[in-house]
Amino acid sequence: MIALIQRVKQARVDVKDETIGQIDQGILALIGVEKDDTENNADALLRKITRYRIFNDNKGKMNLSLNDIGGELLLVSQFTLVANTQKGLRPSFSSGASPAEGERLFDYLCQQAKKSDLKIATGEFAADMQVSLVNDGPVTFWLQC
Repeated sequence: MIALIQRVKQARVDVKDETIGQIDQGILALIGVEKDDTENNADALLRKITRYRIFNDNKGKMNLSLNDIGGELLLVSQFTLVANTQKGLRPSFSSGASPAEGERLFDYLCQQAKKSDLKIATGEFAADMQVSLVNDGPVTFWLQC
């Protein structure tokens, strides 16, 4: 399972001109599900996202996690993260989970996240989404579990 996380001052996701998820300071996590991913991968990725130390402490060092600052989390499915781009000029998605399995694991990840004390917002699986954000830094990391 893959997450491209971005430290944001704010972010939102719209579907058909309607905002369906919105956060203030926190993390926008774009999520890609690969063929062999399981609930264990989702659990590990969620732990990593919420505990990854990408927020500044009082000395300006990236030493605090989303949990530490009580930040907010926006989870958005993005199957293009699993693309193989090494050959040719067209991405291959052969390593991606089937749409049904991708949706199941993305939904599982979202449900697990909502059990936390953090404010959680989500996109809509397989929808044509418009994602807006103010990247803070910019700070962006690729996580894989």
